Amino acid sequence: MFAIRQHEFGPAEVLRYEEVPDPHPGPGQVRIRVAASGVHVIDTTIRQGIDGGPFPLPELPMTPGREVSGIVDELGAGVAAEWLGRRVVAHLGPTSGGYAELAVRDVEAVQVLPEGTDLAAAVAMIGTGRTAMAIARIAQVSADDVVLVTSAAGGLGALLVQHARNNGATVVGAAGGLTKVEKVRSLGADVAVDYTRPDWGEQVRSALDGRAVSLVLDGAGGASGRAAFDLLGPGGRIVLYGREFGEHRFTSDDLVARSVTATTALGPNLLKVPGGMRALEDQALAALADGSLLPLVNPPFALADAAKAHAALENRETYGKVVLIP
Repeated sequence: MFAIRQHEFGPAEVLRYEEVPDPHPGPGQVRIRVAASGVHVIDTTIRQGIDGGPFPLPELPMTPGREVSGIVDELGAGVAAEWLGRRVVAHLGPTSGGYAELAVRDVEAVQVLPEGTDLAAAVAMIGTGRTAMAIARIAQVSADDVVLVTSAAGGLGALLVQHARNNGATVVGAAGGLTKVEKVRSLGADVAVDYTRPDWGEQVRSALDGRAVSLVLDGAGGASGRAAFDLLGPGGRIVLYGREFGEHRFTSDDLVARSVTATTALGPNLLKVPGGMRALEDQALAALADGSLLPLVNPPFALADAAKAHAALENRETYGKVVLIP
């Protein structure tokens, strides 16, 4: 098979498209002929050799990627015959190996997909979607909320815009550039603004006509995260997630002075979810199946162009979920 291999840490160019031996499933495992592989910001930090995320740095050489969908084409010992030929999606956990034509996973971690489910959309929901479910659980959006989502045209942000809309909230989406702003507007945001403009905060205040933001869902941090924080009214709350775009620039003194609260949605909070990560996957895939959440998917990159996909993601040239197609 062909796969992306990384022999050293460094820039996107270290990702190489190579022919490698086909993997075969062990006992209790299935092999998936991959139709789509998910690309995550975490993949880019691991590629650079930056530690400190949820997954330890791997031994090299390795094949990146932890989200795949496709068709089961080989069974390991002890796996029921009916798994053969099933359309499935799986998060590969800490083992990686998703940027490839074939991937192996324990059958108990594999999710069966209904006929007709878009395989690229399923890849978006198995990882990014389950994270969105975790954030939604912490955020507790109500119809009384005015919700501001930063990075609203990203994979997570697009789902959170829809979730807030589905719960009856007034939704403000901030994204970088006019094309992404239009994507956010198409998701149903009541207000969509370009955070690269210095006056975007004033645009939000004007559009809300006296209403204050009551909830910020912030995965951006940095200057835009601080600007979003400054839009919170008294008694508001900010839910933080992500680590890729800079630190959150406010202090406990700021929280007290503004009478607002801050919560981190990820990390140890995930361990409190009844049913664990599988339950979050179930919720995300159910939302995809019933159409209540539809992931925004960037035009796919070919598997051989994984380095281009990484570079585009790092340069913020993509929107929604980035996927590779073998």
